Amino acid sequence: MFQLTGRKVIVFFLVFFVINYIIAVFWSIEPDRIEVKDYVLEQAVANGEEAVTGYATTTALMFVAETLLNKSGGYLSNDKMPPSVLMDNMPSWELGALNQVRDLSLIMRKDFSRSQAQSVEHPQLKVAQPKFNIDHTSWQLPSAEREYQDAIDALAIYRAQLADPKDPNAQFYARADNLVTWLNEVQSRLGSMSQKLSASVGRERINTSLVGDEGAAQSTFAPSETMVKTSWWKIDDVFYEARGEAWALLHFFQAVEVDFKGVLEKKNATVAVRQIVRELEATQETVWSPMILNGTGFGFMANHSLVMANYVSRANAAIINLNNLLTKG
Repeated sequence: MFQLTGRKVIVFFLVFFVINYIIAVFWSIEPDRIEVKDYVLEQAVANGEEAVTGYATTTALMFVAETLLNKSGGYLSNDKMPPSVLMDNMPSWELGALNQVRDLSLIMRKDFSRSQAQSVEHPQLKVAQPKFNIDHTSWQLPSAEREYQDAIDALAIYRAQLADPKDPNAQFYARADNLVTWLNEVQSRLGSMSQKLSASVGRERINTSLVGDEGAAQSTFAPSETMVKTSWWKIDDVFYEARGEAWALLHFFQAVEVDFKGVLEKKNATVAVRQIVRELEATQETVWSPMILNGTGFGFMANHSLVMANYVSRANAAIINLNNLLTKG
């Protein structure tokens, strides 16, 4: 009879650890970026459809969502088995990309696809948007993967109807006010992310919540100064969540340049979109360090979170500039 000795047990666990570590490293490889314009044309040809207004944005949204499910290792945020249950960087990346998917799908449902406030929501977008909002860690019925796939399928139907000249009920309205609505969502999301990244080094923050409005009020008392600091255990999670958000936005802004071409040219704002893409590309540079470092501002050791915060802030500033061009330019 086979008997496990102490040495065999140690060897077994060492082999188990090495195998799982290799798998975890492989599954932690972030997906490549694509050129959305080329990908959209490929999809249109493959489906025998015309790349009408809105086709690029819908395709980019589908691509990002599909990547969450089909990348190396598949969708990991809700896994309950090793090695993925012990991984946190890639699940954080997935959450960042998912946040942007959720925001864009909401804007598509209530703004991009509707001509005015009193118009009816498109039925497929009405199906897709809530399905993206299931708990990203859900693994029981319904699982997150199943819901996200259902949402992608609904988007595919909406996209096909967009390209169908015989179906006037499926529309995508590339207007400046619609684009501004989405930009406001992106600004809010990136502003919050920039603050979380900057809080990798603890700092005193003055409460400016009511600045500029003499009659402003808030629900309960808040101290005038607070110490803000991201937990040491969460620093790498915040970093990779930011990379995931920036990766998704890279593709969305490329799609915006295609679908909102007329609006951007009229406002002379095309170059502003390209600058946003350029700033977001900087967030995707290779991380050569084996771990996310958290040195002090001007200390001996690097602080990757502060570097990422700088890139995110610059991208957000470029988005604010684009927003101003569309509303005031």
